[in-house]
Amino acid sequence: MNIERLTPALGAEIDIDLGNITRQDAQAVYDALMAHQVVFFRNQTMTPEQHITLAGHFGEIDVPHPIYQNHPAIPAITVLENDADHPPDTNDWHKDLTFRESPPFMSILYAKKVPETGGDTLWANMALAYDRLTPHLRTMLETLEAVHDIGCFRNDYLGPESNIQAMNEGVQANGAWVHPVVDTHPVTGAKYINVNRSFTQHIVGMLKAESDRLLQYLYSHIDQPEHQVRFRWRDHSVAIWDNRVTQHYALADYLPGYRCMNRVTVTSDRRATS
Repeated sequence: MNIERLTPALGAEIDIDLGNITRQDAQAVYDALMAHQVVFFRNQTMTPEQHITLAGHFGEIDVPHPIYQNHPAIPAITVLENDADHPPDTNDWHKDLTFRESPPFMSILYAKKVPETGGDTLWANMALAYDRLTPHLRTMLETLEAVHDIGCFRNDYLGPESNIQAMNEGVQANGAWVHPVVDTHPVTGAKYINVNRSFTQHIVGMLKAESDRLLQYLYSHIDQPEHQVRFRWRDHSVAIWDNRVTQHYALADYLPGYRCMNRVTVTSDRRATS
């Protein structure tokens, strides 16, 4: 495979046919993912069935998403379809589903239709962001934990009618979890920052004001472009990212244009647990 590194921080583009991937190819993609955190592929033609097959090379496939619409024939495929009447809510830095006890390992996002311009996605390397903190701050953060819950998904449950009951049921159904502020990657051993704007609510043991100030500092630190890669989508492009050690931000600058993406999420890393 030809692997082209995109930035010093993270990201690489790979020339391979994902629709007909072999076991050996999947291992090479996995190795590139561990090295670059997010990998991109152009000019891919995948059926929904091939999308699921591709994900199955890496681990167990997630259940249907608790909020977003799912593919009518294959519910494990999340359909992210946005336009002026259905604006996105992914234009914030986040790791997917960190309110779970075990957030997913990987996402595979396939661009079905993208606008002529706009709609780029950014990823940030949380291990690099950790490494660039001062030593005393790293030491302090390693002693802390933070509460994660559904955060901005409350808006989806409330809906335009401010359905309080639906929101409360959504909060109860999805719950919350406490994760370390600094975690360790199970394969590479790299330490990484483990908080995000969308779902991290509070640092355990701190007053709300203290927690907010520290979290805002970390978010501002993560925001530095030196920690990031930006990908310009074209129709039939694919991105695969390691959700453990990255965050991402999908720009919502294309409205009223139309953007449709299919995503499959892999919950567990078969190679890390085998």
